[in-house]
Amino acid sequence: MGVISKTFGVVFSLLFEQEIMSYVPASGCATAEPSPAASPAATRSTRAPAPQRRDFEAKLRAFYRKLESKGYGQGPGKLKLHIRRDHLLEDAFRRIMSCSKKELQKGKLCVLWDGEEGLDYGGPSREFFFLLSRELFNPYYGLFEYSANDTYTVHVSPMSAFVDNHHEWFRFSGRVLGLALVHGYLLEAWFTRALYRALLRLPPALEDVDALDAQFAASLRWLQAARCVSSLELTFAVSERLADGRVLERELKAGGRDVPVTERNKKEYLEKLVRWRVERGVAEQSEWLVRGFHEVVDPRLVGAFDARELELVIAGAPELDVSDWRNNTEYRGGYHDAHPVILCFWQAIDRFTNEQRLRLVQFVTGTSSIPYEGFSALRGSTGPRRFCIERWGRIESLPRAHTCFNRLDLPPYPTLQLLHEKLLLAVEETNTFGIE
Repeated sequence: MGVISKTFGVVFSLLFEQEIMSYVPASGCATAEPSPAASPAATRSTRAPAPQRRDFEAKLRAFYRKLESKGYGQGPGKLKLHIRRDHLLEDAFRRIMSCSKKELQKGKLCVLWDGEEGLDYGGPSREFFFLLSRELFNPYYGLFEYSANDTYTVHVSPMSAFVDNHHEWFRFSGRVLGLALVHGYLLEAWFTRALYRALLRLPPALEDVDALDAQFAASLRWLQAARCVSSLELTFAVSERLADGRVLERELKAGGRDVPVTERNKKEYLEKLVRWRVERGVAEQSEWLVRGFHEVVDPRLVGAFDARELELVIAGAPELDVSDWRNNTEYRGGYHDAHPVILCFWQAIDRFTNEQRLRLVQFVTGTSSIPYEGFSALRGSTGPRRFCIERWGRIESLPRAHTCFNRLDLPPYPTLQLLHEKLLLAVEETNTFGIE
């Protein structure tokens, strides 16, 4: 478990084995050709319970009104990001880290993909944050790692301390989170709840430990419910094994090794133990990430959200509701909801896996995530803009997309099979922007 108080290793570990294991429940106005496949979506739902929904939506509207009133992302200067697709991470780091706090907060974002024509009316920026977040928060690079419970939520990795210039990389990560939030773009990244609490300067909670060490979390819950805790002879100190193999004793508060845990101070002990376990090996990295985030967004502005709400604002809802999608789709060029081609389109969507649906949404809108409110809240180049399907081209053509306008140009394919094949081919094959 990596933590043993003075007698934790002897007394408490025995209790753990005997008691706890039985206790724990088992493009610019640009036309987008298809872009790379989105990663499989999380299998969890991030939608808030219905009673909380209205309050959250009110908070969200108030938040963006405050950003606008304070000039966030309004200019007059531009925050131009010239990005090479094959050097995405390097170019983004160099440009964003060279900006002042004022440029980050006030600059009007403009993403220019090297060698690709098109103006940024929203599509290129959305794709930029989508692709950047998939790389930056990928455990492959060593800054983050998957949680103990699943392979889609991530948290700061203790091993990141061995990454060159890791302080600046975490500061950069925080700035990316802040820029996405200010400009209203969703990220292809789902973090453990502890990270969102850190961004809000909130103390970690016991449930945050579950994502790091489920057994240790179970032991804390056992201790929380236990009586006569003084008989365990615990103190406000823990033993911590470092990455190099050394074991150090850390006091949870000044003079902690000499402070016994009793019923009266058990709550304080648990709070400090939770904070220690969540921050163990990552406190410094997390602080740099939070610092970068607050260089873009004033912490007082995001203070209205709790950690769960901030998660929804940053990552959106990863699960697709096809009924919601269909109910919030509009048609042009002679198509309508009962048109044979449109009926085939929705039959093809029913055949798609959830991953393929997300790839299609990413192809048309620039990201595989959708806002908390669902498809009704999709945004285009000039504000809210619903998913749109327009008749275009000949049956020999592949579908094409306009990410600034959330529009799919769909040829009038005569059969479901042809439409299904062409749609999949378009979504999975190419990747560029061109002038409409």
